[in-house]
Amino acid sequence: MQKLPTKLYTAAQVRELDRIVMTECGIPGIELMSRAGNAVFRHLRIKWPNAKTISVFCGSGNNAGDGYIIAGLAQAVGLKVTVYVFSDPENLKGNAFTAYRDYIKAKGTLTPFQADRIINADVVIDALLGTGLSKPVAGIYAQAIHNINKSQSHVIAVDVPSGLNSDTGNVMGCAVKAACTMTFIGLKQGLFTGQAADYCGEILYSSLSVPKDVFKNVETNVYRVVKKTIPPRTRCVHKGDNGHVLIVGGDRGYSGAARMAGEAALRVGSGLVSVATHPEHAALLNLGRPELMCHGVDNAEQLSALLDKADVIVIGPGLGQSKWAAELFIATIKSSKMLVIDADGLNLLAHIPERHQNWVLTPHPGEAARLLSGTSSDVQQDRFAAASAIQAKYGGIAVLKGTGTLIAGHDGIAVSTTGNPGMASGGMGDVLAGVIAGLIAQGFSLKDAAQQGVYLHGMAADLAVEQAGERGLLASDLMPYLRQLVN
Repeated sequence: MQKLPTKLYTAAQVRELDRIVMTECGIPGIELMSRAGNAVFRHLRIKWPNAKTISVFCGSGNNAGDGYIIAGLAQAVGLKVTVYVFSDPENLKGNAFTAYRDYIKAKGTLTPFQADRIINADVVIDALLGTGLSKPVAGIYAQAIHNINKSQSHVIAVDVPSGLNSDTGNVMGCAVKAACTMTFIGLKQGLFTGQAADYCGEILYSSLSVPKDVFKNVETNVYRVVKKTIPPRTRCVHKGDNGHVLIVGGDRGYSGAARMAGEAALRVGSGLVSVATHPEHAALLNLGRPELMCHGVDNAEQLSALLDKADVIVIGPGLGQSKWAAELFIATIKSSKMLVIDADGLNLLAHIPERHQNWVLTPHPGEAARLLSGTSSDVQQDRFAAASAIQAKYGGIAVLKGTGTLIAGHDGIAVSTTGNPGMASGGMGDVLAGVIAGLIAQGFSLKDAAQQGVYLHGMAADLAVEQAGERGLLASDLMPYLRQLVN
């Protein structure tokens, strides 16, 4: 698999990179377009060497120019090429028009798209709509996308799947579902979160051989998380060196959440883990994991001594929103300790909003909506904006969970791409909260613990499904893989 760059960009930032390449580096736009077309065609030949028929969908913008170049390359090696057009290509501008005229000079032919057209090609090239999409796809373009998705063809999306917003990862009405997406110069941030995972397929990248210095001229504060190596322990280490995590949660009927968070903290290396939980089940909670030190607490006064002993506290797993829960929550956030707030801890925070720098918040979209007094659809509409808004309002580190989890700090947003649909089951968030706390306890900064915790959590799930598949994956199935990954 290709190693991708870590920096991610908005469409506007990539346009600025393009401008710098053309005006300051003297590389003509048509040359960049030619390099892009050649990069896609090379991958097509490697990926599907036996392909004989190619259908290229060319829209009315710059993206179409890449399509015409790909069509010309395919025709030159004897492949049967059909180019579908959606408006008069004589109205194309600039480099796209030049690419079109070169294709026609090479005796290329055009086919006006019709709604009843059945696509039978071995490979489809999606060069319909690029990164400039600003409204939902409709009309004949929507019909073309429907026909592409209904076909049995392999699909390569040029730069971004048509209909996908390259800044947010949201589908604009409808979008092409590609087997792979090849993007150029700067990786688009929307390809790595939101709905993008269901549409991009494998993400490929080509810098188009632009000078590396170009990237110094456009600052971005969005980047992909990459796994960091955790240094080995010294021979003289003892449990006190690896931190003490306290889990606060587990109201009646919800003891499992606190139990899983506690074990996850242990599995990533925390030296000690205590659990402050409802007295009703405190004596039973650690039967399956005796290493957990479990305490029944009736009120904030009984919690106080446990808070004093802890290095980092997780509040929320199975906590509920009862009077008991609210009392423990208020006592916890008044402490000066580093915190990880999850689940009902976040719901309580939405009612008692405070801002601190010493915590990590881990909302899913529903919890994020409550924190922002909005709706889940508002959050999902622009996950980058939502993560930034939570961080700005509440401080610390905001982890917006979901496909392409976002980790927002005051200085930028990291995107983690590990994980799979098997994680859509109860308890996964509790495990993540424990993982992050366990890393903080061992000396990781809040930012590094959140980023690496999310990455390791998703990777553990990826390893867990390799043998048995995604359905039926349990949160507790991640434990042995978490231990493997931190070592």
